Amino acid sequence: MKYNPDIHHRRSIRLRGYDYSQAGMYFITICTHDRLPLFGKIVDEKMMPNEMGIMAEKYWCAIPDHFPWAMLDEFIVMPNHVHGIITIGANHVGANNHLPLQPKHGTSRTIGSIVRGFKIGVTKWFRANTDVHVVWQHNYYEHIIRDEEAYLKIAEYIQTNPQRWEEDTYHV
Repeated sequence: MKYNPDIHHRRSIRLRGYDYSQAGMYFITICTHDRLPLFGKIVDEKMMPNEMGIMAEKYWCAIPDHFPWAMLDEFIVMPNHVHGIITIGANHVGANNHLPLQPKHGTSRTIGSIVRGFKIGVTKWFRANTDVHVVWQHNYYEHIIRDEEAYLKIAEYIQTNPQRWEEDTYHV
């Protein structure tokens, strides 16, 4: 069915008018479809990834190979979601400070294109190696990191996510 705004009433969760290709740090959360624990489990407050979780981590770590203007910072693959900080272009708060390489021809330089590429890569692996065909929920959550204080809070949140799993919003 083709998108019809009169029927579907779809609202963007993105910040209206914001250029998501501009240099900055972004806190990203990507959830599995129906929040199924596809990537492993938490044991003694530690994430224990299964094969699918290991592959999701591998694809996350490969983001700069496909998007050379993106730098990865703190991240974690949890049982049913991925949290990570991605820096696009110049860095103002926490990650390595060096100039990004030139983008591959025709590749969009937005945070959305990075998330889309990650989700596509993981989904292709799932479809080729498991009986799971719908891996991700639609869309993703993002937060623009505006200063060092916010960066430090978010980085700590990511690092301690497994210890707070029982109280986590994404725990099912």
